[in-house]
Amino acid sequence: MNATTESHYETLEKLWRRSHHLTHLQRIAIWDQAANMPAKGNEARAAALAEIATSIHDLLTDPSVETLLSQAAQETLEPSQKGNLREMKRLWQLRNALPASLVRRKDLAVSRCEHAWRTQRPANDWQGFLANFEEVLSCTREEADRLSQALGVSKYEALMSRYEPGLTTVTVDRLFGELKTWLPGLIQEVTKRQGQEVTIQPQGPFQQRRQKVLCEQVMRLLGFDFEAGRLDVSTHPFCGGVPEDVRMTTRFKNHEFITSLFGTIHETGHGRYDQNRPREWLGQPASNARSMAIHESQSLFFEMQLGCHPGFLANLSPLIIEAFGYQNAFEPQALAHLLTRVKPSLIRVDADEVTYPAHIMLRYEIERQLIEGDIEAVDIPSLWDAQMSSLLNVDTRGNYKDGPLQDVHWPTGAFGYFPCYSIGAMYAAQWFASIEKAMPNVHKDIEHGNLQPIWDWLNENIWQNASFLPTVELTQKASGSELDLRYFKRHLYKRYLGETL
Repeated sequence: MNATTESHYETLEKLWRRSHHLTHLQRIAIWDQAANMPAKGNEARAAALAEIATSIHDLLTDPSVETLLSQAAQETLEPSQKGNLREMKRLWQLRNALPASLVRRKDLAVSRCEHAWRTQRPANDWQGFLANFEEVLSCTREEADRLSQALGVSKYEALMSRYEPGLTTVTVDRLFGELKTWLPGLIQEVTKRQGQEVTIQPQGPFQQRRQKVLCEQVMRLLGFDFEAGRLDVSTHPFCGGVPEDVRMTTRFKNHEFITSLFGTIHETGHGRYDQNRPREWLGQPASNARSMAIHESQSLFFEMQLGCHPGFLANLSPLIIEAFGYQNAFEPQALAHLLTRVKPSLIRVDADEVTYPAHIMLRYEIERQLIEGDIEAVDIPSLWDAQMSSLLNVDTRGNYKDGPLQDVHWPTGAFGYFPCYSIGAMYAAQWFASIEKAMPNVHKDIEHGNLQPIWDWLNENIWQNASFLPTVELTQKASGSELDLRYFKRHLYKRYLGETL
């Protein structure tokens, strides 16, 4: 091959760079749809998003790509290029299993369902939601069937593979099975202990303008780069866009600010991960986040491991007082007391970190049966009610808006995502334990507002590794072992019972 001839691998790099540019536009359009778009623009936006999704799909499933992948594998490549080629092949396999017509049909169904869900949820309109959701479910089941055949795994595992490559239901069942052996007892013990304690509640109202200023101040404290991202408002908080232009959203309530503030801290973890992935590889699959469980490990590390740390709260307290004036509830100890209250509740995103896994296990069990065809959409409310009663002793009968309508995931067809949240919390605890071992003074650093050593550890061990390593290898390299549930258990028992396991 002479110096002017492009290698097969280089041709693939150019192809994926084109895909990245189209994906950039797609993600900004999705953000605008959630944050700014007027209601009457939805049909046109849905058609435009379906068109761009089809274009990306056609680009990456062209018959020539399979040949290029095969030929590139025979070329001499650097280790980083081999990792990139591995990810190209994995993503090609996922896309090539789906026909363009299905991609377009699902994109249209999702846009319509999610847009209608925004008004159907507050109206408690389960029947109205079903009318659109049935088409989303039909498309997703067809996806699952095709992906299952291509990957040689179960239908639900095929959907999980898009978010967490290699994750199996055996692994999820083992992790959740272990959780069920001690989590209910922990919830009972903590709630009993906290039952006699008095919590000082912040007194509102809290102006939304001041809340946004506070959220942006905390984002800066956490290192978010506002020259490469921004914060807006949407029905459901999320972090989107691309590393060069991260779009975060939150939502505000006049009567309380903790949900918005810590939701923003959560999304900032996602944003920092995206902003710090290797820039020289942007546009290539290897620069992507390793998985959504690893992504959630970053948001939950920021929110739970760092955000609720007493040292961090000592630095957060003055900012809250500056925003809303002094209240006893804003003192660091009062904030710590408030943020560690354990109480079974209706809403997943508002749940404390002890009861949160129960919300995930419920969704996992329902959506797995739904995708495998064991139940239908009409069965969801009764199963939801039964699981909420069994796991959390909470009554949800007839309350669809705070029950199966509360999440954006099912309206958008994101089945297989939910396990990533709790697995991400397990990773987050493991990362913090590794940081404690590597940096014995980390607790004092946090108290003194010196977060740079933490950013350096995350950058070296998580952010810059992106998708160059498979998840198991990344975890072993960062923490010295594969995912170990014991770190999460130790974290919860220490924070909520003061016990060292």
